[in-house]
Parts: sequence; structure tokens; C-alpha cells
Amino acid sequence: MTRPGDPGHAAATRQAVADARAADPRAAGARPVDAPAHPSGAPVSGDAAGTPNADARVPEGTSTTAAARRRGAPKTLRRRLLMIIAGLVVLVSAVVGLISVAALHNQLVARLDAQLEQAIERAARVVDDPGGPLPIPPEGAEALLRIPGQPLGAIAAFVTDRAVLYSGTIDREGEIGKLSDEAGEAIAAIPTDRQPVTVELDELGEYRAIAAPTNGGYSFVVAFPLAEVNAVTTQLAITVAIIALAGLAGALLLGAVTVRRALQPLDQVTETATLVSELPLARGDVELPDQVPVDDERTEVGRLGTAFNRMLGHVSSALSAREQSERKVRRFVADASHELRTPLASIRGYAELTRLHGGELPPDVVHAVGRIESESLRMTELVEDLLLLARLDEGRELRRDPVDLRQLVVDAVGDAQVAAPDHDWRVAVPDGPLQITGDESRLRQVLANLLANARVHTPEGTKVIVRLQRADPTPDGTGRGRRVRVTVTDDGPGIDPAVRATLFERFARGDASRSRRAGSTGLGLAIVRAVVAAHHGEVSVESEPGRTEFAVELPA
Repeated sequence: MTRPGDPGHAAATRQAVADARAADPRAAGARPVDAPAHPSGAPVSGDAAGTPNADARVPEGTSTTAAARRRGAPKTLRRRLLMIIAGLVVLVSAVVGLISVAALHNQLVARLDAQLEQAIERAARVVDDPGGPLPIPPEGAEALLRIPGQPLGAIAAFVTDRAVLYSGTIDREGEIGKLSDEAGEAIAAIPTDRQPVTVELDELGEYRAIAAPTNGGYSFVVAFPLAEVNAVTTQLAITVAIIALAGLAGALLLGAVTVRRALQPLDQVTETATLVSELPLARGDVELPDQVPVDDERTEVGRLGTAFNRMLGHVSSALSAREQSERKVRRFVADASHELRTPLASIRGYAELTRLHGGELPPDVVHAVGRIESESLRMTELVEDLLLLARLDEGRELRRDPVDLRQLVVDAVGDAQVAAPDHDWRVAVPDGPLQITGDESRLRQVLANLLANARVHTPEGTKVIVRLQRADPTPDGTGRGRRVRVTVTDDGPGIDPAVRATLFERFARGDASRSRRAGSTGLGLAIVRAVVAAHHGEVSVESEPGRTEFAVELPA
């Protein structure tokens, strides 16, 4: 077992994850044709083939996907940080922009008010005199508008008793024209306190106006337009908005780069944790991913990466210790099984010798010798099974020879018919040989163990159907290369759900009392799984009351 940082470590990790992800749904094979009868007498029925059972699985995740769409994009830490940055930039830009626009507007209005005060002073010298009141000039408001320094759009009016006597305005061409009645009413309503006020004239827009009383019992009004002030203020607001948008875009771009770099260790931690979660940790030798790089342990992200690396190291040490312990156990089982073979053979040999050449022995002694012989045979089979499992656990390569799996299935069913004639054995195989590459003796053992399991755990009269067929591509159409599928189906009582999860474990029994009476060691299905895995295949079971099916898929 390599450790993080060793050469080739990351590649080995990715390969282990790919192997763990390779568990695709199994596909049903094509309808087999009838096979000829086996010489042993096992019926080979075409009716037993029937129509292959194809699992109709509804694609999952539809409702989850719809719910995810309703919820929208996930609010990740990166997204939240960018939203905070954008919010702060918008808030600061809005505050600075509003203050700037308001300050400029107030400054321009104050300057306009100063100009308006000067215009009022000049107009007062025309219509008022400290020595006594002066009459309204004959030319009316035109006399005030012709005073030097009046801007385009300026308005002048003489008002008495809230009624406009004379009024006028300088238009864009510099000509003096009259005000409309609506504008005159607004001008007449201005208080005569010599304070600048803002008035809205419908057709002329906003104005700053000052009304001043005279000694003659009337008042005069001078007003300057706010159009230029508003135009400058609007231009500043647009400029501030453009700068704010550009700043927001720049802040988001810079923030995205900074946040991505700052959170990159978190992405690496997530990726590594995902790889670890997908690793087959129950397997003996597991390659853990490399540790995540840590730039600065003083930061929060750095402390997280350091703690994660420390945890990864502890997990690696624990897995290494477990692997060493399992290796010691496997070595002990292999050594003990190997050493027990000789004394067991001696016990069995002496028992047979005593039974054959012991002369006249009492019945109880004959019975005892027979028991010694049978139990030594059972013990020998158990030791052989343990030795086989130990060798498979060590990863020893099996023989790789061309094997006619069709002939193996027919032979196995024939042997089962002889061993249990009280069961209804059926076989459905395709015409002609079906060649695969594997260890013939171990594949025979797989078939024998599956049929023995059906024989031991089902009552008399149970129908057992063995099918051999080529596997079709997976439901998504991708397929998994050329594969063959062997199924053993019976109509027995089914398997207790409580023991189904541990069915392929060692010394697991569905019915302990019945298994022991039948001579079962609880290693048959464990050997099936180990041999099939050594052939890069898969084994599974589906069971319900009245139907149990074991399925084995092997690469062709």
C-alpha cells in the first residue's frame, strides 16, 4: 500500500476510483435456445428458457432535478463572497455618487442664487429709490430684462395684489417675449421676502426666483432658469453611474480571481474528500489521494488544509495497519490450512484402513470409525475452502484458458440432478459453444456452489432453472463490452432479508440448522464471490417469497 506523495500514487488512486464506479446496472441477455439433454438425464427444456427478465428501472433524479431548478443556483461560499463584494461596491458607489451629485447641485444652485441676488440689486436701482417710490417704467418688465448681465431664459415681472401687471422672458434667440397666464400665476405666488425659491413653470421648466417689494406698493420678480444646473447635475450622475459600473465590473473580476485563489485549497479538499468517499475502503489495499497543498497555516483555509492532511494521514495509517493485520490473518489461515491437510489426510487414511482391515469390530466401534472418516472428510473440505479463499485474497492469478461455459453449465446441472433427484432441474443454454477465458476448475466450483446452495436451501420439488446467455448493453446504451450471464433461479421460499446483506460473507448461513445438517460450511457463496471477482466479474442476488435468483456476469 503506497502513501500520499509516493510515485504513481495519484494515478493509482484514480484507477481505484474508476474501478469503484464501474458498477453499472446489469442487462438481461438474449433469449436462449433449447440445449440437448445431458447424458446424466437432466432435462434440458426450451420452455425453461422463457423470456429473459429485464429490470425496468425508471431513471432517478427527475424530481430532485426539478426541485433544484426551483431552488435556483446553489449559494456557494464563492458566490456569497462575490455577492458581498458587489453589494459593498454598489453601496459605496451609491453613497459617494449621491453625495457628489447633491454637493455639486447645491453648489451650482448657490452660485445661481448669488447671480440672482446681483440681478435683484441691479433691478432695484431701476424701480426703487431711497428718496421715494418710482413708478413702474413705461416699458414694463422689458426695462428689467435689458439690464446688462441677464442670461437667456431670464424672467422679470411686476406684481401687485398677487396679480401680474407686466411680465417677460428672454427666449433662446435673445428676444423678449411674454409669459403665459399659467406661468404668470406661479410668478405672482412667490413670497416677497427677497429669498430665492424654486418654482416649476410648466412650459419653461424649473426656475430660481426672488420677489422684492418696492416703496411704490408693488413688487418685482427676477427668475433665472435651472436648466443648465440640472443638465450639469445629470451629466455628473451619468458619469458617476458609468464609473460605478466599471468599478463594479473590475471589483467582481478582481474579486473572482482573488476568491478563487483564496478558496482553491477548499476545492482541493473537496476533491480529495470526494475521492476518498468513492474509494472501496472495505477492500484490503486502498490508495489514498495526495495531501492538499497548504500555503499559509496561519489562515483559516490553511488551518483547514493542515487538519485535513493530518486526518488523511491518520486514515492512511489506520488502513495500513488494517492491511497488515489482514495480511497476517490471511497468512495464518493459509499456513494453518496447509499444515492441517497432512494430519487430516492421515486421520482419514487410518480410519479407512481400520474400517477395511479391522476384522470383526463391535458395531459401536464401526460407527465411531465411520464418523471419524466422514468428519475428517468434511474437515478436509473446509480446510481446502479456507486455503482457496486465502490464495484468492492474496491476489494470486488464476489460470487463463479458453473455457466452454455452456458445457460447464450442462455438466453442473447434470451433477445436481444426480445429487438431488427430488428437485426439478431445468437448463437453458444457447446453441453451440460459448467460449470465455478463465480457470475451468474454479468456474466449475462456482456453478457447483450455486446449485448446491439451491439444493440445500429449498424443499423437495423445487424447480431450479439455470440460464446461460450473452448480456445485452446496459439500459443507457453504453454497454460494458462482451459479457456472459449465468442465472440460477428457483421458486423456493426465498431468502430472509435480514441475512441477504451478509449472504456472500464467510460462514454466512441462511438457515443455520439446516445448513449444518446438509454439511454446509458457510463458505460456498464466499468462494463464488471471490472466484467471480478474480475473473473481473460480478455476482448478485435478488429474492422474494417464491423466487430467488443468483446472477453471475463474466467478461467473454
